[in-house]
Amino acid sequence: MTISMYQASVPSLIRSLNNLAAILEKGAAYAEAKKIDPAVLIGSRLYPDMFPLSKQVQIASDVARRGAARLAGLEAPTMEDNETTFPELIARLKNTTSYLETLTPNLIDGSEEKSIELQVGTDTMTFKGMPYLLYFILPNVYFHVTTAYDILRHCGVEVGKRDFLGKPDA
Repeated sequence: MTISMYQASVPSLIRSLNNLAAILEKGAAYAEAKKIDPAVLIGSRLYPDMFPLSKQVQIASDVARRGAARLAGLEAPTMEDNETTFPELIARLKNTTSYLETLTPNLIDGSEEKSIELQVGTDTMTFKGMPYLLYFILPNVYFHVTTAYDILRHCGVEVGKRDFLGKPDA
C-alpha cells in the first residue's frame, strides 16, 4: 500500500491544528478558572530568546497553510499576525483548517518531484515536493505545535500527550 502526498499532508496538518485549538481552549479555561490574565499565557515563552505562545500558533498556521498551498501550486490566503486573545488564536487555527479542507487530492497528489523555492530571510531554499513535505512542513508544524503545548503545560495547564495526539481515528 502506498500513501499519497495528500494523505501524508492535509489530514495530518488538520489534525495537528485541531488538536492545538483544543489545547488553547484548555488554556483559556485554565486562565479563567485561576483568574490569570490570558495575556500572560499568550505572551509566555519557554526561554527569553524563543517566541511566545501567540507566535508559535501563528507560525504553525503559516507553515501548514503556505506549505500545503505551495504543494498544490496555489497562493495561500494571507493572515495578519495580530491575534492577542485565545478566541482569536483559535479562530486563526479554524480558518487555517477550513482552508486546508478546500485542498483536494488532485491538487496535491503528484507533487513529489515538484520544485519548490522558499525564501527564508536572505536565503532561498529549494526543495522537491516530497522532501519539502517530510523534512520542512511536517517537522515545522509539529515543532511549533509542541512548543505551544509545552508553554501552556509549563504554565500549569493540565494537558497531556493525549491532548497533543488527539483522539484516535476509528
